[in-house]
Amino acid sequence: MIERFETGTRMSQFVKHNGTVYLAGQVGEGATVADQTRDCLAQVERLLAEAGSGTDKMLQAIIWLADMADFAEMNAVWDAWVPEGHAPVRACGEAKLAAPKYLVEVIVVAAC
Repeated sequence: MIERFETGTRMSQFVKHNGTVYLAGQVGEGATVADQTRDCLAQVERLLAEAGSGTDKMLQAIIWLADMADFAEMNAVWDAWVPEGHAPVRACGEAKLAAPKYLVEVIVVAAC
C-alpha cells in the first residue's frame, strides 16, 4: 500500500511504501547555510516522526548546495545532528535550487 501525506497538487511531503518513508526535499529559512541546514534538519526530524520513523532509521540522504564552497559549514551542522553510528549513505552536490534564497536542500529516505 502507498500512503501519501501532506499532499498538494504538485507533491507530497512524504510517502510511505513497504516500510520505507520517502521525504520531499526540505529547504530552510535563515541567513547562512548553517541556519538553513539546521532548519532543514528540524523539518526532516518532524516528518520522520510523523511517519513513525526517526533519524536513527535513515537509509539515504541527498544534499544539494547552491555553492559547494559551503560544504564545510553544512557538514558541521550535519555531523552534529546525525545520531552516532546511524549515518545514512549520502551524496552531496551543487545545484541551482528552486529560489535564490535557498542555500541547501535535504532529501531523506528512511525505514519506518
